[in-house]
Amino acid sequence: MPEDLAREASFLALSLVDTPYRYGGNTPAGGFDCSGLIVYVFRNAAGLGLPRTVAQLARVGRPVRRGAMRSGDLVLFDTTGRFSHAGIYVGAGRFVHAPSTGGVVRLDGVQARYWKPRFSGVRRV
Repeated sequence: MPEDLAREASFLALSLVDTPYRYGGNTPAGGFDCSGLIVYVFRNAAGLGLPRTVAQLARVGRPVRRGAMRSGDLVLFDTTGRFSHAGIYVGAGRFVHAPSTGGVVRLDGVQARYWKPRFSGVRRV
């Protein structure tokens, strides 16, 4: 994806921080789960149709080294199994994601105590 569209995806993701989490959710009005957030952002910011599950997202685009991440990349985590959570990298070591029931879309660090050991890869679409 061109860098300008990747930046648009990052800006849109950041604008959705504090949207409620909802399992299976894929709209700002209805809330988001992690993959629903990613599908929504990439469709609306870049016109890209992405698959709906994290396992499928882990196979799109191409892998990127952790040290070469840029805004708009997908970051993948192993929380309840291989490739079970994902977010959108927005730069400065941070990513936007919809983490859990009862929560909201939020900004976290990939190096944070919880996320660092669960980090499992980066994909550039």
